[in-house]
Amino acid sequence: MNRVLVPSTTNLRGLAEAARSASRVIAQCTTSQKNAVLLDLADRLERSASRILEANVADLREARAAGLTSAKVRRLEITPTSLTAMAEGVRQVAALPDPVGRVVKNWTVPSGLDVSKVGCPLGVILMIYESRPNVTVDAFALCFKAGNACILKGGHEARRSNEALGALVLESLAKLRVPTAALHVFTSSDRAALEQLLQLDDLIDLCIPRGGESLIRFVHDHSRIPTVQHFHGVCHVFVDRAADLTKALEICATAKTSAPATCNAAECLLIDEAIADRFLPSLVDRLLGDGVEVRLDPAALARLAPGIGPEMGERVHLATEEDWGREFLDLVVAVKVVSGLDGAIAHIERFASGHTEAIVTEDPHAQEAFLHRVQSSCTLVNASTRFNDGFQLGLGAEIGISTSKVHAYGPMGLEELTAQRYVVRGDGQTR
Repeated sequence: MNRVLVPSTTNLRGLAEAARSASRVIAQCTTSQKNAVLLDLADRLERSASRILEANVADLREARAAGLTSAKVRRLEITPTSLTAMAEGVRQVAALPDPVGRVVKNWTVPSGLDVSKVGCPLGVILMIYESRPNVTVDAFALCFKAGNACILKGGHEARRSNEALGALVLESLAKLRVPTAALHVFTSSDRAALEQLLQLDDLIDLCIPRGGESLIRFVHDHSRIPTVQHFHGVCHVFVDRAADLTKALEICATAKTSAPATCNAAECLLIDEAIADRFLPSLVDRLLGDGVEVRLDPAALARLAPGIGPEMGERVHLATEEDWGREFLDLVVAVKVVSGLDGAIAHIERFASGHTEAIVTEDPHAQEAFLHRVQSSCTLVNASTRFNDGFQLGLGAEIGISTSKVHAYGPMGLEELTAQRYVVRGDGQTR
């Protein structure tokens, strides 16, 4: 079963109306009904591996022919390993507690009324994203477990992959007799159609854009639907004067290299001037050995040993002003020497995107000051920025990392895909 949407001025409202109708049914589904769909989907993903990989290979071939950047191609690729992880992620969502109906708080007021604050679905969620076809499955699983219908607008470069994955979801929904309008996979690249969809605030409850700056700006400028932004990740690691330099070297290097195209990869390393002479040569040597292009401010460049400098050509550069606050999404990192904790925080306040920042230090006072003063969606001590991830933080999975403070901030798991309402029980009270 496959459903490819061909947007027009007549069918977009119908699509959203169908999703709204399905959302009312899904909101009443039991936990066991929702889990049955998800477990069937996980099995189906594994059984249909060749079908999914074939579609993805066609997308990759077209993307390379179109000249997409290597970072975008990496985000587009599905491998047998990542497909297995996709299925396992769906099973993990099924295993999570159901947030719908969860009593968050309960109290009795002076009138004798018993008041409960209870989790409830949002309704219909519109997700707009680029590359990363795994988001199609992750987003459906999370939205569905939280009792929501979803409209998923993936990038045109992942069209075949998203359609193949969406078709499997529809098969699982149909098998378990749940409305298939719980998922719409929207594959058009027509911005006019997307703009029209963004006007349907009477039918769609939340929009989550996840992609490049131009996409985020487009949604921000055209949406009448409340929006939670998954904006760019300009993530920093600050190596304090009291850092364990062995820890610092591993954290700095792997925060850049383990997955350089992700939003939680480190884009800027800030080095305390008190340890810069000792630490920078080994840091740059490690980064170069790992294939990273390094862009250094003048103070950092001056501290390198002879033989490591601009004469190395393409691998080491003097940083420009444009390198601060930049999301490289590649094996490129900016490095700056700062005047202690205050200097690091001043740089972060000016250039960070509110995504993720880390400090490496053994000084408990510096740790607490950094945690208190740096108000990004995730602030870490002696750990890589790569841990700002729903699975790694114990949420099971995430639909994105919000850099907006309203309605969610940081990784958005099941709880962030619900709202809270009040349930009040009385015994004849009047006012």
